[in-house]
Amino acid sequence: MKAELGDFQTPPALVAEILKCLSKSNKYWERVLEPTCGRGNFISGLLALYEPPKEIQGIEFEKEHFQTAQIITENTDSTRVVIRQAKIFDLDLRHLKWSTNGNLLVIGNPPWVTNSQLGSLGSSNLPIKTNFKGLKGIEALTGSSNFDITEYIWIKLIQELVLEKPTIALLCKTAVARKVLQFAFDSQLKISNASIRLVDAKKWFRASVSACLFCLDVGADEPSYQADVYSNLSASKPESTIGIVDNKLVADVKAYQKSAFLNGSSSLTWRQGLKHDAASVMELNCISEGVFQNKFKQIVNVEKNYIYPLLKSTDLFHGKTELKRGVIVTQKKIGEDTRIFQQTAPRLWQYLESHSTQFDKRKSSIYKNKPPFSIFGIGDYSFSLYKVAISGLHKQPRFRIILPINNRPVMLDDTCYFIPCNSLESAILLACLFNSDLCLDFIKSITFLDAKRPITKKLLQSIDFDALLNHIPKEKLIKQAIYEYQNLKINSDNKLDWLSALNLLSKNIIPETSSPKHKLQNHNKQLTLNL
Repeated sequence: MKAELGDFQTPPALVAEILKCLSKSNKYWERVLEPTCGRGNFISGLLALYEPPKEIQGIEFEKEHFQTAQIITENTDSTRVVIRQAKIFDLDLRHLKWSTNGNLLVIGNPPWVTNSQLGSLGSSNLPIKTNFKGLKGIEALTGSSNFDITEYIWIKLIQELVLEKPTIALLCKTAVARKVLQFAFDSQLKISNASIRLVDAKKWFRASVSACLFCLDVGADEPSYQADVYSNLSASKPESTIGIVDNKLVADVKAYQKSAFLNGSSSLTWRQGLKHDAASVMELNCISEGVFQNKFKQIVNVEKNYIYPLLKSTDLFHGKTELKRGVIVTQKKIGEDTRIFQQTAPRLWQYLESHSTQFDKRKSSIYKNKPPFSIFGIGDYSFSLYKVAISGLHKQPRFRIILPINNRPVMLDDTCYFIPCNSLESAILLACLFNSDLCLDFIKSITFLDAKRPITKKLLQSIDFDALLNHIPKEKLIKQAIYEYQNLKINSDNKLDWLSALNLLSKNIIPETSSPKHKLQNHNKQLTLNL
């Protein structure tokens, strides 16, 4: 259970490496605080130093760990060690009583778990529920209010110990380190000299997560919201620097500065694919032409006009060209009444009703008080015949052109983002723009590769489309578009008007057509173009 609660006791060997790393600053800390000291491995490591601290205070809530750590205090001569059994969340660190003056180091390895995970596992070692980030209602509703316990501890330490001007060095997920940097900037907390040193979490904790030793100083007169990133604890030079530039957190400050003029707000709207949270029922495999099967291996006999071709993020990323998936689309806009299927699509209604338990299992509050079998991420844009799309789950940004199948639009799942384009010319031009070296370099400079979803709608909306369009010469863009069009091998009776399409894009107009003017060779197989 302790591992499930994010309780990873720090091995003594790793403690030794961390203390050696910190010693490179040539700074002596008379006082040390460990806010979640566990069994006391950090305290033992500190006491074993050639010049140990004069005073160490530890806090631990879990009884067995507390009792183990207490044993360390029995044979300490030169160092005063005080360990108290308490929740870090219940203490006001401004009122800690120290018998020694001098520099303060805060060190340790807080739980690698979120508040929601602890709550679901029945743990009482949780902070009081407060909106400490000042989230808006919709953000809290959709899960943004869920946070890592370590993130909360970080912010508590910085805010309550600011007058002590400590150095804080904690093991944590790299995602937490980034969130702390962003929060510190947003709240104008006084931090400086931040560094992120990557740690092999698989080796030390058997955890498949990007982790680091995050270190910073608190109480600076001139705050800095950047952090040098080192490949390991012993590295002497940083590989890159992350930090806040133009009010946003970027993955590589130097690389970002080369294309910073693209940072802004897109005049085009990126959309997210379908969300239904019922894949076993809604997502289908095409086992032969016109025959679909659900995840239960059942043949799905519903009205065909409610089944659309489907691409998931992996299909999109790898540019798969065979039609293997379909998805049932129950609405054309959010909130549309689905009960009408009882008369207009009785087979579909019967199928959905027979699997109603799968829909009842959907936990998201967005489905509450909505028509039965509702979906989200649906609108007129979903039915555009052409799209320019990208996977949100993959590290390498690749924009794809999505073409209609049998005159029907291809749907994307909610791990994908797209711009609707019912004009082939517009789709190709947009794909060429977004796949340009300039745009891809900008995306890479602001993308954190260890994130669960490296590409997000927020990121895409931050690309200034007008600046991108104006930076690339029209002649070069049209030449690239013609080349990509030829790769598509589309039979067309109409000559494409690239210049008119480009002029419309410059006015942020994406023309719509009711049906595709172009016939695709082998259209049942040709889904995407790998640019």
